[in-house]
Amino acid sequence: MNITLNSGVKMPLLGFGTNLLREGSQCEQSVLHALHSGYRLIDTAAAYGNEESVGKAIKKSSVKREEIFVTTKFLPTDTGYEKAKRAFETSLKNLGLDYIDLYLIHLPQGDIHSSWTAMEELYKEGKVRAIGVSNFTMNQIQHLCEQHSVIPAVNQVETHPFSQKAEMQKALNSQGVQLESWAPFAQGKNNLFRNERLKALSGKYNKSIAQVVLRWLIQREVVAIPKSATRERIVENFNVFDFELSPDDMTAIQSLDKGSGLIYSV
Repeated sequence: MNITLNSGVKMPLLGFGTNLLREGSQCEQSVLHALHSGYRLIDTAAAYGNEESVGKAIKKSSVKREEIFVTTKFLPTDTGYEKAKRAFETSLKNLGLDYIDLYLIHLPQGDIHSSWTAMEELYKEGKVRAIGVSNFTMNQIQHLCEQHSVIPAVNQVETHPFSQKAEMQKALNSQGVQLESWAPFAQGKNNLFRNERLKALSGKYNKSIAQVVLRWLIQREVVAIPKSATRERIVENFNVFDFELSPDDMTAIQSLDKGSGLIYSV
């Protein structure tokens, strides 16, 4: 199941996140399991220190490169025109790829506008298929839109049942920007996996709480990138396309929203 970004590129609604997966066999094997389980979106970042392992897994997977949507990001220490260009080339080399599908500014810090100019050039040169941001507020995105010709394709922010970003999603949609969720399970905070409302829905649909949360995000057309190092959970998290939450149950989850992030407030 895909959505189409404002660049015209199709992006899977469900992907595999690699934050906290260590460089080496753990990350490589987890990404391989994900690709063999059907995931086609793989999310990494320079900050995660595992781009090389992600690249090795992609090569070993036997999945065609054009079928895999790869996202990576650069840090505030690499903002600025020249630094952003160099950071991109480093990530491309680490991943062992000829192009990146989605390149993001990881945090709204440093010389954002010069960085975005560099990213626009990479996009127009075909080295990236889409460019976007992560952890940006709507005001920060608006400033980018006002001063540059390419509108961000994605804003990747903390989004889960306790921080639902409904108003942000409406505002992003009006600008043609896709909302993407990192930490879809809130990193287990606020006892998400013991929440009574989610447990009830888990029982009703005979699915895990994680599957219910991912299905809720997908039905909202929010891209989600759950992470796991456990093969069984990697498979389980992808098994969410054989059921659908009712409108009443979607509304029931809405009532869990606390209006602010538990991990990183935007």
